[in-house]
Amino acid sequence: MMFMRFLQFKLNPDFLSEFEKFYENDVLPQLQKIPGCLFAGLINSKPEENEFASLTFWENQEQAEDYERSGVFESLVNKARPFLSESSEWKIHLSDKMELEYAPVAEEPTIKKYSVADKGSEKIDGQIPEMYIRIVSIKIQPGKLNQFKELYHNKVIPTLKSTPGCRHIFLTQSIQEEDEFISLTIWNSKRDADAYEASGKFAELNEQLRETFSQFYLWKMQLEKDYSAKVKTSEDMKVGKYNLVAGKSFL
Repeated sequence: MMFMRFLQFKLNPDFLSEFEKFYENDVLPQLQKIPGCLFAGLINSKPEENEFASLTFWENQEQAEDYERSGVFESLVNKARPFLSESSEWKIHLSDKMELEYAPVAEEPTIKKYSVADKGSEKIDGQIPEMYIRIVSIKIQPGKLNQFKELYHNKVIPTLKSTPGCRHIFLTQSIQEEDEFISLTIWNSKRDADAYEASGKFAELNEQLRETFSQFYLWKMQLEKDYSAKVKTSEDMKVGKYNLVAGKSFL
C-alpha cells in the first residue's frame, strides 16, 4: 500500500534560500537513489515563512522505514541542522571551557506517517513551479472509518477530479492514530485552490461527510450554530496551505 511521510520543521529565517538549495542539491538526489521513493517535495506553509515540510510518497511503508534505518535520513538531518530554527526552549549544556551554560537548542523535525487509503490518480507527475498543496486534517468517529472512506471515494474524489486545476488527490490515514485522516490535494496554482473554496464545493463536501466526523467536532459545530460564535477544540478540522518550493517525481 502506498505510504506518505510528512517531516515538519522550522528554519532559521536567515537561511531560507540556502536550505532550498540544500534540498535541491543534496536531499532530492539522495532520495532519488532510495528504492521505493516515488516523489519528494519541499513545501512552505503560509503565512508562516519559516515553517516547512518535506513530503515524500513511497511504494509501501517498509521501504520508507528501510530509508530511515539506512542512516541516509539521519545523515541528511544532521546536515540540515545548521539551517534549523532555534527552539524557544533553553537547555543546560557543558561548554568548551567545561562550564555549565544555558543555550537555545535547534527545533527537532517532527515525522508523521500515513498510509494512502485512497487516491484519485496513480502517480504524482510533473514539476510545476506554481504547484500548490492543500492539506485538510480531520478526526473521524472510530466506528465510522469505513463509512468515511467510502464517502470520500464516492463523493470527494469525483468532485475534485472534475474541479479545474486539481491535479492529484490523496486520502491518507495516520499509522499512529487510525481515526486521524488527511485529505491532500495538489493544485496547478493557488488561484485554482482558492477558486475551489470560493465555489462552495468544499463546504458542500463537508456537509456530506459530517455524520462521520468525531463526536467532539460535531458538538463544537452545533455550539457554533446555536450561539453564532466560533469555538476552538483540539479536534477541529485543520486546513493547511503550502507552496511547493522544490520537488521531483522519481517515476
